[in-house]
Amino acid sequence: MTRFNTYLVNGSFDQAISPLDRGFAYGDGVFRTMVMRNSLPDNWPQHYQKLVADCAVIGIVCPSAELLMSDLQQLFAIDEIAVAKIVITRGEGARGYAPPAITTPTRAVIKSPMPQYSMNHLVNGVNLHVCNIQMAHQPKLAGIKHLNRLENIMARMEWHEDNIFDGILLDQQDSVIECTMSNIFARFNHTLITPDLRFCGVAGITRQRIIGLAAMLKLNIEVKKISLDALLQADEILICNSLYGAFQVSKIGDATLPQHGLAKTIRSALNV
Repeated sequence: MTRFNTYLVNGSFDQAISPLDRGFAYGDGVFRTMVMRNSLPDNWPQHYQKLVADCAVIGIVCPSAELLMSDLQQLFAIDEIAVAKIVITRGEGARGYAPPAITTPTRAVIKSPMPQYSMNHLVNGVNLHVCNIQMAHQPKLAGIKHLNRLENIMARMEWHEDNIFDGILLDQQDSVIECTMSNIFARFNHTLITPDLRFCGVAGITRQRIIGLAAMLKLNIEVKKISLDALLQADEILICNSLYGAFQVSKIGDATLPQHGLAKTIRSALNV
């Protein structure tokens, strides 16, 4: 039985986000997105661990795993496969940037339909746009999935073509960082490279899982700076996130890229 409610706020179907909430006013919070199956989130231990870590970076006490799991199981029916987004904000506060000494975090759990990815993406790979907007460095926030996503929004506004799946984001030193909704990997012979995210970008859990799988796939792993020109010399490129697992990249801008099936192998290893 599918449930028609689409969100909970602090465990209630009737509560709304206050205009005084710092997440609404300032983007003062973090979030995670995951697939729900049989009322359980895929890879929950990794998602919750990252949620706790991201909250800690900005000084928010993360709600307990038991509380969040209770919210998820209220919202999602046993027979549906859908997308869960968990948002944690610092909670309400007075006007001004300085947070109150004591706050009660707000938690929201949102249900969305599972995206219907084209079979063409699985068979022939995806095309990427090279974004004009560049990511600013902020080491204190690098790696976390905070609510300030204006760079990604502005980047996503750059294209309207249906045949472009995502856009590559560079930093202000022209190093590849990520895509607007994905992390990126490039294989050079037996080495898998993913960009260094010490200064900006989101360290997604699927990225971390692929790093962990590299040895099983007989690949060395390197986390390092890489330019777009160097990326385009790769033997193959893939992008990843928690909803689709991994897709092969077939084109970046006008450049056509080689494909050798690494994304399919990784999807199988990820059990996606």
